Amino acid sequence: MITALVVLTVLIAFLAFLEINLRRRREALVELTGMYVKGGELVLLPFPKLEGEVSVEEAIASRRSIRSYQDQPLSLEQLSQLLWAAQGITYPRRGFRAAPSAGALYPLEVYVVVGHRGVQGLEAGVYHYIPQAHALELIKKGDFRKDLCRACLGQPWVENAPISIVIVAIYERTTSVYGERGIRYIHIEVGHVGQNIYLQAVSLGLGTVAVGAFHDEEVMKVIGCSEVEKPLYVMPVGWPKVTYKPTLEELVEYFEKHREELKR
Repeated sequence: MITALVVLTVLIAFLAFLEINLRRRREALVELTGMYVKGGELVLLPFPKLEGEVSVEEAIASRRSIRSYQDQPLSLEQLSQLLWAAQGITYPRRGFRAAPSAGALYPLEVYVVVGHRGVQGLEAGVYHYIPQAHALELIKKGDFRKDLCRACLGQPWVENAPISIVIVAIYERTTSVYGERGIRYIHIEVGHVGQNIYLQAVSLGLGTVAVGAFHDEEVMKVIGCSEVEKPLYVMPVGWPKVTYKPTLEELVEYFEKHREELKR
């Protein structure tokens, strides 16, 4: 009798485990194959441009980490272009995005913290980017730049920038396929996205800086994300007070100097 009860208890526990596991897999499948939408008020973004006025080479040469910004808002078109460069769709047939992703699993989600007068025609608030529709959904209204600044250990450029792009990861999207190795793939991927934002910002006359020092839980609270979304990058964006554009002559002089040193 006791043996039968033990077997029954173990069987019930096993079935409960299977049910939980199946439910999680179903939820994961929705996140993998469908739009990850939270149900907020939608803002349809202007469609991105596929041609700019700055070459890739110029953008690479002028890329710097910018921490001082003018008190000037971004346009909605600029925000649209930045988000498309970060995670926008570039191959509609397969749903491929602007940055490479291991197995095309796309574990990253993008949020935007918009300050008062941060973006022309867009009220202050926290927004979530939907790549498939190239749209934003409103998570909550208000200027949360001070809160995000505190979460980022008081780094003033987070508060002073008109907007901050926050990149989070749903690790299970990748680790469910690649196991622990998937963690490395996600961290590589967020680097790709960060550089895309850097270069797109330069091409738009803007500047940004990748911030990695913050309290995870506080950032999550500010952007209102779920517990499975872990923040990896906070990237303030704005009009730089000082820009940098090296000349070819400066580069040649630098290279030649060090070539001479190699001959010694």
